[in-house]
Amino acid sequence: MQSGYVVAVLCSGLLIAAAPAVNDSSQWRGPRRDGVVDAREVPRAWPVELTRGWSVEVGEGHATPVISGETVFVHTREGEEEVVRALRLRDGRELWKQSAPVPYKVNSAATSHGKGPKSTPVVADGRLFTLGISGILSCLDAGKGTLIWRKEFGDEFRDTSPLYGTALSPLVTDDLCIIHAGGHDAGALLALNVKSGTEVWRLKETGPAYTSPIVVEIDGVRQVVTQTQSACIGVDLQSGERLWSHPYRTDYDQNSVTPVVAGDLILFGGYAQPTIALRPRRQEGRWTTEIVWSNAEIPMYMSSPVVVGDVFYGMTQRRRGALFCADTRSGEVRWTGEGRLGDNAALLVAGDKLLVLTTEAKLLVLKQNRERPDIVAEYEVAESPTWAHPVPAHGKLLIKDRTRLTAWSDLAR
Repeated sequence: MQSGYVVAVLCSGLLIAAAPAVNDSSQWRGPRRDGVVDAREVPRAWPVELTRGWSVEVGEGHATPVISGETVFVHTREGEEEVVRALRLRDGRELWKQSAPVPYKVNSAATSHGKGPKSTPVVADGRLFTLGISGILSCLDAGKGTLIWRKEFGDEFRDTSPLYGTALSPLVTDDLCIIHAGGHDAGALLALNVKSGTEVWRLKETGPAYTSPIVVEIDGVRQVVTQTQSACIGVDLQSGERLWSHPYRTDYDQNSVTPVVAGDLILFGGYAQPTIALRPRRQEGRWTTEIVWSNAEIPMYMSSPVVVGDVFYGMTQRRRGALFCADTRSGEVRWTGEGRLGDNAALLVAGDKLLVLTTEAKLLVLKQNRERPDIVAEYEVAESPTWAHPVPAHGKLLIKDRTRLTAWSDLAR
C-alpha cells in the first residue's frame, strides 16, 4: 500500500511562523499553506500564449505535484495501485517510481472525482510524505523512493477515510507530521514523529473533513487549526490539547475549505453555508471564540481563499462558480465576477497577480484589484479537468490534469 504525505508549517494571523527550509512548492498551497507563492516564479508580463514543454503520463488523481530542488514528486493512481514518481524538473525524466495495491470503492456521490489520491504530498528534509485515498500515511526517502515508515489505521477505526475519500494534506512542522485519521463520525488528530512514525500525541475527534491543517500563533500559543467533519478547532501544537472549538457543519458533511488567517481572524466556509470570520482569544487562561462577521452571499465549497492585505479573494459556489473579492474585517463583498467558472478553482497569489486555475482547465491571471475583476491573461492549459493547483517553478508552470503532468515553459520575465 502506499500513501501519505506531509506538509510544512504555517502560521499566521496572529502570526505566521516561518517554515523549515523548504521550497515554495514543497507542500499544499505554498510555504505557509495560504496560497501565497514566490512572485519571482511567475512572469512580470504574461505572454499571449504559453509554450508547452514536456508532458508525461502519470496517472489519475487530484493531488498537486510538489518540488524539492530540481525534482518533482507526484502521487497518482494507475488501475488499483497508488503510484509515487520522482521526475526531473528540467525535462520530466523519471528518476524513480514506487507503487503498491490500494483498492478503493468510490462513494456513488463522488464517482466523477475518481479513486484519487486527492491529498497533496509534502517533501521536507529529504523525506516525502503521502496520504492515500483510503487513509494510508507513508514516509519515503525522497532521493531513492524507498519506504521509511508507513501507518495504516484499520485496527483503530471502522472507516479509515471519510465518506468521499481522504482529501486532507498533512502538515509537517517541528519534527511532527500531523494528520486527521479515521472516517465518518470517528477519528483522531494525530502528531507523529517524522523520523520514526511514532505517535507523539493524539486528540480524539469526530471524523476528518476534506480540509488541510495549518499552524497559527494566537496569543503566543502555536496551534494547529483545521476543520473537522463538524467544527473548526484549535489544538496546542506541542501537547495536542484542544484549546477551542467552533461548531460548523454542512449538508452531507462536506467541510472542504482550508482556513486562512487575516490579522487576528480565521476565515473559513463550507458547502451552502455562510463564510465566517472567527476570532479566537485567550482571556484569563480560558479560550473563547467570537464570530466577527458572517456572509451567506459567498458560500465556498471546495475552493480555499487567499488573503491580500485587508481583502480576500475566493470562489463562491453560487452562480455555478464565480470569483469574488471581499473585505476581511467586515465580510462586505467588493465585487463578484461572472458565473459558470466550474465546480472548483485553485487560487494562488504571486506578487501583484492572482492565478486562478478552474476545473475546466482554464488558467486566469488577474491583477489584484479590490474594485473589479481585472483579467490580464487567459489560457487553456489542458484537455481534461484540472483539480490540482498550478505549480510555478524555475520558469515553468506545472499543470496536472486528469492523467498527465505538463510543464508549460519559456515564461517571459
